[in-house]
Amino acid sequence: MSFTKSPTLRASILAVIGLISCISASGASTTLTGVVRDFYYAGTSGTLAGSLDFENAIGDDRGLVATTLGADGTPVYLPSGSTSTTHGAALFNQWYHDTPGVNLSTNYAITLNETFAGSGVYSYSSNAFFPIDNLLGGNQGSPHNYAFTYQIHTNFTYQTGQSFNFAGDDDVWVFINKKLVIDLGGVHGSESASVNLDTLGLSVGGLYDFDFFFAERHQSGSNLTITTSIPLVTNPVPEIGSVLGYLLPAGLLLLVAGRKRFVR
Repeated sequence: MSFTKSPTLRASILAVIGLISCISASGASTTLTGVVRDFYYAGTSGTLAGSLDFENAIGDDRGLVATTLGADGTPVYLPSGSTSTTHGAALFNQWYHDTPGVNLSTNYAITLNETFAGSGVYSYSSNAFFPIDNLLGGNQGSPHNYAFTYQIHTNFTYQTGQSFNFAGDDDVWVFINKKLVIDLGGVHGSESASVNLDTLGLSVGGLYDFDFFFAERHQSGSNLTITTSIPLVTNPVPEIGSVLGYLLPAGLLLLVAGRKRFVR
């Protein structure tokens, strides 16, 4: 019996092909909730006092942060004074801490979708990453709100072969196991970096912290692309106003890691 002479068989095969196509296209996802902080441009004032670190100098600025994450879970400013795009530790410390009169904060979530079912590779991409347009302190007369920072804290279980890839602007720092693995500091166009976790000396099956820090400091673009095979755990909603709200007790981290996995 040929395929063309059996409408029933032909319909069945097409149905199976359609089902396989749907499964391949669906994939899994994980949602990561972080904190966005809004700032005002240098030399301006209003709802907030302007920060010299925003809408000011342009250029790559590597080595701004220490290679080990600070005790409160945020980057430690490394230079002894100003750099080509920053103006000292006091201003930098406001980037990832709630500071009355200087910044306003809110939660914001991004969803990483599996590129296709079973690939184990998850991606988020935006060439117009403006999470707080017309919110918090407002756009300051610009088409978008360009002066903000964003941070995400979560964890994962390490297995061999995992990698993390980023492309975007402006500053980006990624810490794994509290160690700096990507440094794209500075005010610049879209740049990229990647890390192979097999080079970090991690123990297979171990639970490790993942900390991501982003800053948009100048008009006119904002790009953020993440592609990773790390099974990042969907994290709890951060507690606004408290950095320690991101740092769960170790026992709870283990519980979350054990119960919240990607559905495949």
